[in-house]
Amino acid sequence: MELLKARVSELYTGQTPTARRLRYWLILFDLATVVYFIVTVPLPATPLIRIVNFALAVLIAIDFLCRLWISDNRWRHLGQIYVLADLIVLLSLVLDPLLHLDLTFLRILRGVRLGRSEYLLQDLRRGWKFFRENEDALVAALNLVVFVFVTTSAVFIFFAEPKRGASGYVDSLYYTVTTLTTTGYGDLTPQTPVEKIAAVAIMVIGVSLFLRLAGAVFTRSRVHHPCPQCGLTRHDPDAVHCKHCGEMLRIETEGAG
Repeated sequence: MELLKARVSELYTGQTPTARRLRYWLILFDLATVVYFIVTVPLPATPLIRIVNFALAVLIAIDFLCRLWISDNRWRHLGQIYVLADLIVLLSLVLDPLLHLDLTFLRILRGVRLGRSEYLLQDLRRGWKFFRENEDALVAALNLVVFVFVTTSAVFIFFAEPKRGASGYVDSLYYTVTTLTTTGYGDLTPQTPVEKIAAVAIMVIGVSLFLRLAGAVFTRSRVHHPCPQCGLTRHDPDAVHCKHCGEMLRIETEGAG
């Protein structure tokens, strides 16, 4: 059993070509599941969709349990935001058919996992210059996109009941974006107190995420590389010494060993 655990740990955290390929395949799987969950929100729960959902639940559960098994501190691991998001996704996949609840909007939280693995981030920083130099902007954009589609799906499920299907989902996306950007064309407006409170939440959270993205785009890009002396994590891409303490830095690039 210990040998198997060491093998699994090597695949998830190691630096071998096989381990790196697995992590890239896992992020592609995560991305594919997010796209699938977004596409299937306005669709009826057909037998085929239920079968696919069950298969995805099994795969996500296996990945979740493997990560938990090899973790040095399992309670700390369970407290991380992307792990909690995975738990919510799994619960939605299990409880939806059992309790006949429409929890499809919660499944899009799977997007929170994208780019959250520290070992995957190390791979991306080392092998992809564009990611290394624009990490903050890419993460901020991902957070905004996940928020938009989770909110769109929730609006579609709870507030667009009379108009189902793709047209209703497009209206929900349109309402979410116009509310988030405070455009307010007036053709779709909240009517009930609950809808108005939801609109306020969309504006407050959405605007803060949008401003964070704008700040990441328009400020000078920095790379993530913790200083071994003082712990400062952000440095200029061509930095040789830490600006805080002067410690020598060895920032990894695609040309570094």
